[in-house]
Amino acid sequence: MSTARIKALKSKLALPVVAAPMFLVSGTELLLACCRAGVVGSLPAGNARSVEQLSSWLEHIEREATLARQTGDHRFAPWALNLVVQDVHSARFQATLELIQRFAPPIVITSFGAPGDVVERVQRYGGLVFHDVATLRHAHKAMDAGVDGLIVLTAGAGGHTGIANPFALVPAIRKIWDGGVLLAGTISDGRGIHAAEVLGADFAYMGTRFAATRESLAGEDYKSLLVSQRMSDVVVTDRLSGVVATFLKGAITRVGLDPDDLPPLRAPRTPNLPNGLKAWRDIWSAGQGVDLIDDVPPVSELVSRLRREYAETAMTVVGAPSTPAAR
Repeated sequence: MSTARIKALKSKLALPVVAAPMFLVSGTELLLACCRAGVVGSLPAGNARSVEQLSSWLEHIEREATLARQTGDHRFAPWALNLVVQDVHSARFQATLELIQRFAPPIVITSFGAPGDVVERVQRYGGLVFHDVATLRHAHKAMDAGVDGLIVLTAGAGGHTGIANPFALVPAIRKIWDGGVLLAGTISDGRGIHAAEVLGADFAYMGTRFAATRESLAGEDYKSLLVSQRMSDVVVTDRLSGVVATFLKGAITRVGLDPDDLPPLRAPRTPNLPNGLKAWRDIWSAGQGVDLIDDVPPVSELVSRLRREYAETAMTVVGAPSTPAAR
């Protein structure tokens, strides 16, 4: 782990933001739009239906990144690939590892499981590994595995969420860790980005706000709900995915389910949904920051707005002009 490498990454960004990888929502178009706007774009490897499709996506991303370097476009930010590290012995997982070594993503985001083998492979070619954690116990395990950054999932985060208050968890992690910290949970505007830094994080980790952009793969009905639903419409439950996660009440009722009386799990971590319904595909997620989403802009417009809000907040707080990374 190198603090200097985290600082170097931050210096390459127009704003200290990582657009979180979202299952069935983040695609190459969203990733590239984020990178062109100067924030880290990402996508889950699992969004590709096959290893061949993932290879094609990574070729496209690397081609665009190479073009940016050749043309001197310093605005183009590093990109990230998300990898679930559970079924590590599967053919798909091993094939994805080979693609990671071939295309060398600047950042690999690991979720679930132990990231140890991935850390060694990625750091060997000079990449960074950020791992999801929701508790201090998870943080200790990730630190022992040698990761470069901790993605701190706190209460209100979209998708698989945490339960800890960020005012408690981030400072507690900072007491024992001087590596990268990415704060996830309800951040939807520039004020939240600045607050994350004040609390001790290096980056804001934002998902829901980027789901509501023109470039995301979310369908129009999903995007409409992201605009119309409020914080009180975010349901936290393990009954839809088998793991505690956040879902939109409007997405639950549209498929005929009662948010207040969801089917109990068939077995631990095994949903019992009728009619072949599936979380994420049929029942959509959002974090509590949805209350601040009122439109579906292109990524470039959203990032410009976030930068303006971030600068205005910094000026108000410290009484001096903000100095985000020079571009």
